[in-house]
Amino acid sequence: MRIPSAAESNKYNLMYYIKGALSGGICCGITHGALTPVDVVKTRMQLDPAKYNKGMIAGFKQVIEGEGAGALLTGFGPTATGYFIQGWFKFGGVELFKIKTAEALGPERAWAQRSGIYLGASALAEFIADIFLCPLEATRIRLVSNPSYAPSMASAMMKMGKEEGILGGFYAGFGPILFKQVPYTMAKFAVQGAAAEKIYAAMGSSPEQMSKAGNVSVSLGSGVIAGVAAAIISHPADTLLSKINKAGAGGSGGTMTRLVNIAKETGIVKLCTQGLGARCVMIGTLTAGQFGIFDYVMGLLGASKFHFHDPSKEHH
Repeated sequence: MRIPSAAESNKYNLMYYIKGALSGGICCGITHGALTPVDVVKTRMQLDPAKYNKGMIAGFKQVIEGEGAGALLTGFGPTATGYFIQGWFKFGGVELFKIKTAEALGPERAWAQRSGIYLGASALAEFIADIFLCPLEATRIRLVSNPSYAPSMASAMMKMGKEEGILGGFYAGFGPILFKQVPYTMAKFAVQGAAAEKIYAAMGSSPEQMSKAGNVSVSLGSGVIAGVAAAIISHPADTLLSKINKAGAGGSGGTMTRLVNIAKETGIVKLCTQGLGARCVMIGTLTAGQFGIFDYVMGLLGASKFHFHDPSKEHH
């Protein structure tokens, strides 16, 4: 659809953004929840590379043989809950900031600067989303790294808060989660937008001309491309985040001191590669699923997703 004119802007009202936020929460909660087993193995590979050093498939076998199949769902509660909340603010925020910026710039400038708008909107939305995600992500990693820590998400959060405090327990990984999630989300939305644009152009079509199923298919294809790119960019910070939430990692001292210690102990190459294959599979699948489900749910809710279009090619 076109950059909204003043007459059309009521189409993108509060209800549109609520539908976008709900669709984002649903798509992130479903995809992250479904991929909990992959994330468990990936996190184990990052936390204990000496033990889990034979690849993702072998990692699955090791976890099942050592702890039972149920261990693959460790942290499912905080994962599904945390990413529903994060998806609400991330996808809803991207739609809000993207559309409001496009309206402020006007059709020509918005089209010319669409990549910058994607990057800025996604960075701001992700920062807000991470404030809500961080405590649940810290809880998830604690449960994955130490399954006997607590019997449930609620009890784990209460124990962490009591023993380590709000900041020490839940926000020790806030820096790493920003370093991971903000570049990841910026790459995810910018690459997906560009990839979808190229796919539509190659097909000689547009979102308006395609069926709902066709648009979802484009979202799935562009989502895979975006997911792999985003996974590679954000992987070093993801490794740091996994390690700093392991009790005792990085020694004593403040968060930055511990992060520096972990980086030195691990080494740059391992930070960039430990568990990367598993993460590319996970994030590529997850991102494709997110964009596909987001478009599908938006359609069910009667909302039509905003797309940038070249105003010089609009038909009046």
